[in-house]
Amino acid sequence: MSLPNPTIRRPDVIVIGTGAAGAVMAKELSTKGLQVVAMEMGSFQKTRHFDQDELQAMHPASNNHDHPNIYRHDQPNTYRQSSDEKAVEDHGIHMQSTVGGSTLHYTGISWRLHENDFKERSLFGDLDGADVQDWPIDYWDLEHYYEKAEYEVGISGLAGANPFDPPRRRPYPMPPVPRTSSGALADMAAQKLGWHSYPAPLAINSREYGGRPPVMNCGFCESYVCTIGARSSMLVTMIPQALRTGNCQIRADACVREIVVDEDGRAEGVVYLDKDLREHRLEARAVIVCCNGVHTPRLLLMSKSNLFPDGLANSSGKVGRHLMFNYYQSARGFYEQDLNEYKGVMDSRIIQDFYDPDPDKYGFFGGGVLEPRGDGETISFANLNMPRLRRWGARRKKWIMDNYTRYMVALTSMQSMSQESNMIDLDPDVNDKWGLPVPRVTYNVHPNEHKLGDFFRDRARELLDTAGAHGIVASPNFVPHGDAHLMGTCRMGNDPATSVVNKFNQAHDVDNLFIVDGSSFVTSGKSNPTLTIQALAFRCADYIVTQMARLNIR
Repeated sequence: MSLPNPTIRRPDVIVIGTGAAGAVMAKELSTKGLQVVAMEMGSFQKTRHFDQDELQAMHPASNNHDHPNIYRHDQPNTYRQSSDEKAVEDHGIHMQSTVGGSTLHYTGISWRLHENDFKERSLFGDLDGADVQDWPIDYWDLEHYYEKAEYEVGISGLAGANPFDPPRRRPYPMPPVPRTSSGALADMAAQKLGWHSYPAPLAINSREYGGRPPVMNCGFCESYVCTIGARSSMLVTMIPQALRTGNCQIRADACVREIVVDEDGRAEGVVYLDKDLREHRLEARAVIVCCNGVHTPRLLLMSKSNLFPDGLANSSGKVGRHLMFNYYQSARGFYEQDLNEYKGVMDSRIIQDFYDPDPDKYGFFGGGVLEPRGDGETISFANLNMPRLRRWGARRKKWIMDNYTRYMVALTSMQSMSQESNMIDLDPDVNDKWGLPVPRVTYNVHPNEHKLGDFFRDRARELLDTAGAHGIVASPNFVPHGDAHLMGTCRMGNDPATSVVNKFNQAHDVDNLFIVDGSSFVTSGKSNPTLTIQALAFRCADYIVTQMARLNIR
């Protein structure tokens, strides 16, 4: 990969964040002739510089901050369950502050939202205690951009295999990855149950694609950087293309602390800190915020001014509101034979038979998916809470040796309800290493999510039991402190009084400010928002180019 281009002193566009959305924006705008500076608070590394070391990558107490790790915990947050509680320091928000963002470590599941996901209020009505709304766009506004994302990023899958999938015009660019043991067991069990198990669409190469090799089925396919480039992260797809144009510069180790506005209230640039905490200012024609559903509202709330005393683009008071994580339940089952689920991709099969259950029939709103899979973290497996088994001693060690290669997980991922009380704001007492207030998470689940959890936990048990597992252990209901799916905090809508951005991800209050990441989601979908984030970014890039050509953005 080429090094960052020489300094661009007066860009057309500043992109803040280089993950799933920011890298797409940088690539699209630079290839169409615009000068782009992409800002990243973390480092700019090549794939070979990352460690595939579980202790370093997954357990923050052992982090060595002199080199990049996965799920970097040097970006803390605080958490509380309700606004009348004192928030405590937490690390529940899973993100990576490195060029490429969380696409470096994600599972790679890349499905499209369904047609119903965009119109849930119209189709299913309201839900007491939640704020369910329709998106201002529908599936067909995004279908072309879903396709574009699949082909430009590189997604493997099998079109037509899932009877519940929305319509599509083209097949996936690659066939599915090889089926794992959990995938084979899921196929067998689903057939017996009358369900439909289909190959998971993944941002992982099943064959050579874009000059990158196919997956080699090592033990590091989730939570670690793929050092051969088989996972289609932004670091090996969009970022190199952006740099090759000569129109894009990456400024890494640069933390944007404020988006500044002129006397007319238009964004004129950013103030950022370098790794030595020296302050710099950069101006541009437009600013695009792609910092994820937690750090995007945080930056807007830090960008106060006389014109925007409650935070930039926040005349509605909705910046930071309606935070959503996907809700999870799981069950684990054990087998007499080796499954070796630590090898290869995490999810080779998906089951969506309960994606949109009838609320009147089932007694809950929304739905979810089942993901039969492995769970390759050895330390986490060793620490599993198992009935009648201590966490130490000879019996625990023998249990680990006997079972690590002989179990599978039935993970279920479900919809989260949009609630105004679930929010991100600025913690008044805790600062990060840049001296800036950390995001404070206020989050509690809606009672509907516990109903979903009960239903899907039973389906997980049913799947494992039918697949011949024994010793099945299911997770309890819980309240998540954080997640890697960060959505809803700058929601999209037609009404400036109740939303932050319009249907093109353009801020209602500031016409040259764009917010492009999971924060614009109106509903959470059932899991894995990345492909939708990328489709929204491709669509927004087209809109920005058109508006600049018409001089609507000067």
